[in-house]
This record gives sequence, structure tokens and C-alpha cells, in this order.
Amino acid sequence: MRLERLGENKFKIFVTFDDLKERGFTREEIWHNLPKAHQLFQEMLFEASDELGMDLDGILVVQVHLLQAQGMLIVVTQDDEMIDDEYIEMKVTLDESKEFIFLFASFESVIQACQTLHQTGITGGKIYYYNQDYYMQFTDKDLMDMNKENVIAILSEFSSPSTVTSFRLQEYGKMILDQNAVDQIVHYFN
Repeated sequence: MRLERLGENKFKIFVTFDDLKERGFTREEIWHNLPKAHQLFQEMLFEASDELGMDLDGILVVQVHLLQAQGMLIVVTQDDEMIDDEYIEMKVTLDESKEFIFLFASFESVIQACQTLHQTGITGGKIYYYNQDYYMQFTDKDLMDMNKENVIAILSEFSSPSTVTSFRLQEYGKMILDQNAVDQIVHYFN
């Protein structure tokens, strides 16, 4: 489980599917066993609040994004208008993405990831620029015959899973490379 504070009253939690298994959950239980899923979110929220030094009171808006092969991204926002020391109420929104998109904070990180991916035989992918970040998108064809868990492990060293969809990137982002991105980056920046 990885944590990142996004503001005074907002943070995100990234949980891999292996983390979920260690906690005794399957991907399906998140969707079909709401009491058990609620319990999981509550446990993670208390762990996160301890680690980040945040007091969680009142209404919490919890957005859960299940990412194709990566895991689960949870964004938690505390509604400061509705703080009450007596209880915590969670408003949970579930979303599932079938896309394989990672967010990079710098182009240097993109280059480093591409060099490592190229060594494993990956040559495809697309790269976008949007809101001062770089995004790398892979299709199933790009990752055919690859162990997605290994690809995720490599990408996790240099980036984080993205909740931005390919539709948003195509509409509002700038296409940097529209095919064979890994191969091209290695060719020009090796």
C-alpha cells in the first residue's frame, strides 16, 4: 500500500492486487461484497490517517478506481464543512478501468522506464502530454505474451497508475508518440 498526501484534506492510496490478496480480498469481493469492501476501506483509511498524521472525522468522499491489472487507486477527501467528532461517514464511488495507462511526473522518468521495458522486449505504447504530466498507454497487443505483473512492477518504479482515460488524453492532451513509443524513446535517447 502506497500513500500520497494531495492536500490538507485529501490523500490517495494505491493498493496492488497482491496487497488485496494479503488482506484476504479478491477483486470480485470489492464489487459484490459491499460490507466486506466497506470494512477494507475503513481499515485502510485508519492506517493512512495514522501514517499521514491526519484526523479523519465527519464525511469522507472516497473514490475507488479499479485499474486493469495494476490494482486499486483510492482518493479520499475530507469534507471540512461537515466535521463531527462523533462519527465517520463514507460516501464511496466505485469505478473500473480496462485501460493500461501510467502517469509520469517527468520526461526523464519516461526515458528510464522505456529503457527498462525495452530490455524485456516491449517496444509499443503511446505517449501523451497532459496537465504538465506525461502518460504512457499500452494496449493488450503491446503487452501480448508479457507477464503484466512484471510490466506493472517496472512501471511502478518510474510512474503511478493513472485514472485519466485515453478519451481525455486524446481530446485534451498532446500526442507525443502514437505508436512504438518504447522503441522510439530508446532509439532517440539511448
